[in-house]
Amino acid sequence: MRVRIWLGAAAILLTAGCAGDPAPVAVPPVEPVTVEVAAASSGGACTLLDFAVIEEHTGVRFDVAAASDRKDTRTCVVRAEGATLPELTLTVTDTSIDVASFHADVLPKGATKVSKLGRAAYRRSVAKTAKQGPAAEVGWLATDKRLATLRWTCERGAAKADAEELTGKLVDLAGKIDTRAL
Repeated sequence: MRVRIWLGAAAILLTAGCAGDPAPVAVPPVEPVTVEVAAASSGGACTLLDFAVIEEHTGVRFDVAAASDRKDTRTCVVRAEGATLPELTLTVTDTSIDVASFHADVLPKGATKVSKLGRAAYRRSVAKTAKQGPAAEVGWLATDKRLATLRWTCERGAAKADAEELTGKLVDLAGKIDTRAL
């Protein structure tokens, strides 16, 4: 008797599922959600950068940041989502060099000295290579015994004059970076 009841119940359950397809349910489309994340949330040297401040000085909006810490050097790279260039890289390294050593050993040949940025500073533009566009660079010896460099790598098709123009903007941005906050 138990077997007949069990078989009958199984038959009812099986046929109930085959009674017909359920009516389709319309699901409204879902808009992608965008979440603003601060560059500082990546840690490392990124704690010294703010996307809005970068945009204010360069006119370009970045929204992705990645940090790296290795021994006495902290680095941050910022980019726009989905693009590899342009990119802005900030590197901060603890150092014991003085101003004379900065001028003798760090100041690149052909760079322009910059006043009112740290203890000593320079700016320069670099020609494009086979893999990337020209670059703008600002380096300075901060007052807290740190060597800092901001480097902007342009898109491949950019002219070196574009990078040279960016060096002035990077000097202004560098003036907003407080390496003591690391």
